[in-house]
Amino acid sequence: MTADDGGTSRAVRATGEDNSGARGAAGETVGASAGRSDREAAHGDAPHRGVEGDSADEGGDPIALRLEALILGAERRYTPFQAARAAGVSMDLASRFWRAMGFADIGQAKALTEADVLALRRLAGLVEAGLLSEPMAVQVARSTGQTTARLADWQIDSFLEGLTEPQEPGMTRTEITYPLVELLLPELEEFLIYVWRRQLAAATGRVVQAQDDAEMVDRRLAVGFADLVGFTRLTRRLEEEELGELVEAFETTAADLVAAHGGRLIKTLGDEVLYAADDAGTAAEIGLRLIETLTHDETMPELRVGIALGTVTTRMGDVFGTTVNLASRLTSIAPKDAVLVDGAFAEELARNGDAPKSEAEAAASASPEEVEKYRFALQPMWQRPVRGLGVVEPWLLTRRGN
Repeated sequence: MTADDGGTSRAVRATGEDNSGARGAAGETVGASAGRSDREAAHGDAPHRGVEGDSADEGGDPIALRLEALILGAERRYTPFQAARAAGVSMDLASRFWRAMGFADIGQAKALTEADVLALRRLAGLVEAGLLSEPMAVQVARSTGQTTARLADWQIDSFLEGLTEPQEPGMTRTEITYPLVELLLPELEEFLIYVWRRQLAAATGRVVQAQDDAEMVDRRLAVGFADLVGFTRLTRRLEEEELGELVEAFETTAADLVAAHGGRLIKTLGDEVLYAADDAGTAAEIGLRLIETLTHDETMPELRVGIALGTVTTRMGDVFGTTVNLASRLTSIAPKDAVLVDGAFAEELARNGDAPKSEAEAAASASPEEVEKYRFALQPMWQRPVRGLGVVEPWLLTRRGN
């Protein structure tokens, strides 16, 4: 396990907290260390695994340890048992928090810092104060760990790797990495906090606008899938680097379009993106924009989009339920470079005045000017059975005039 960030270590020093006032003793230890006393743990008798378990005394890479201390803002000081005891929590709860954050068991190696102790105190304190239940605190640890793990991997693999390319003969990437991290770390940390606060404010605003308490958990959303056609064949034909560039271009284009038009990118799956929007008109605009944009990119294969409207359950930033499954099935049966929507979605577009339910009825009952006010057009397709969802009547969504 490693610390959450250097800022928490600074917070420990700023508040003057030390470990002499820790409450009680920890409970049982984790893995092979179960049942060992604190004295045994302090001497590092237990086995450990992974880089996180290596200390300088145990032959760890000194450069890696220097970088770790720089990033965490503190040096290794505690075994997991000692950190749990200093934080005043049981070893069982500490292990659950650490695993939820995505860190491997490290036996009883002395690999933890003041920041790890403070993070445990904070989570346990929220539970003790009744602000979070214990399962919810574990969920907080898991969602934060999963999100930041992906961010950290991307920054190292793409961002940091490119910046540390040696500019002068004789210089190694390692020699460049330390001063670069030293300069970037505070700026990236502040930017991360800024973006998180912005996203938290936006998410809170969406939730408090819900019609009732039930909608704050199970919400009515438009959910869309966009899927690249023939991606499996591409994986056999393209080189790995070319394939990576294509996926990155697709994800970047999709993310930008979804955000620009008021949707939320839920997740990317290589050749597929999942997005959501609070209203049908926004989801329809995003789906058509994706088709239109990628159609003009000769490097991209065709795209299929499926959108459904209904109640979804949201958990840890993801969406679940029948509506999501229906959107996925619609994507799989959509024609190339086309958008299919379900009946509820089509009705919502008609109700909001974004599209006529029937082109023939609209033309017969309104003037040409009235007909042209609609943004989208809907064409009913053949009903068909969809596995697990019964008979579905999809509608082909197009832009007016196309």
